[in-house]
Amino acid sequence: MLFGAHVSSSGGIDKTLDRAEAMGADVVQLFTQSPRMWRPTNHKPEAIERFKERRAELGIPRGGVVAHALYLINLASEKFLEQSVAALRNTLDVVTAIGGDGVVFHVGSHLGEGMAAGMEHCVDGINRALELTSDNVWLLMEDSAGAGGTIGRSLDELAQLFDACVRHPRLGICLDSCHLYVSGVDVTDRAALDAFLDDVDARIGLDRLRALHINDARDPLGSNRDRHANIGEGLLGEQLGVFLSHPKLQSLPAFLEVPGPDKHGPDANELAKVRAIQQRWVA
Repeated sequence: MLFGAHVSSSGGIDKTLDRAEAMGADVVQLFTQSPRMWRPTNHKPEAIERFKERRAELGIPRGGVVAHALYLINLASEKFLEQSVAALRNTLDVVTAIGGDGVVFHVGSHLGEGMAAGMEHCVDGINRALELTSDNVWLLMEDSAGAGGTIGRSLDELAQLFDACVRHPRLGICLDSCHLYVSGVDVTDRAALDAFLDDVDARIGLDRLRALHINDARDPLGSNRDRHANIGEGLLGEQLGVFLSHPKLQSLPAFLEVPGPDKHGPDANELAKVRAIQQRWVA
């Protein structure tokens, strides 16, 4: 398993890799713009070129550089569909420019329009975003915690979207340990995790699982509350090792999105803690 983190791109997109190196990350996830503003960032050409150079210097493997689409994106609601598609396509453009590998996104909430209408909007939006993917840059649907009419809270919903997009060859998934737990998948129980991953393989294919988000959970199993905890400080605790050591998840890039000790995100200590848990359970 290749461990990394969501890292700030403040001061220039190339600075992301300097910060990743400083914390000892193998792989990196970033925002290509402010996650809470629709306006895209105009990245300087020299910063884009330096990003590509730094990636080569650091030897980050294929699949190891992904962007997380901004939080405002909601493909499931007609009200926000056009803005969301534009933002998602912009993120794909930037990831392509920096030589990245994928864009992770949350599908969104139907906001009372109903599941059928929400799914229809999602398929339209995803298909338009997929036009900008390539053999090197994939679009990755992330499972959600499940509150507020969100779509993607279960494997069944992700599989429905995947099938409705005709199993597009560059549409994949990203699984979050916290989101799975609070949506009812007990990632601390090996039998439950085995059954879930077997279902993923049968419904979508484990070859479409391209990234993991590693987070402890502050809320109970099935609570549908999306609140991340630092590694070892939430309800998963040491049992997060069940997820981290599963044979079917090895070799994947695994990105921490924990709050960190000062609420400024993951740091070297959080990476050290997650590596230690994984090593104990693999051993």
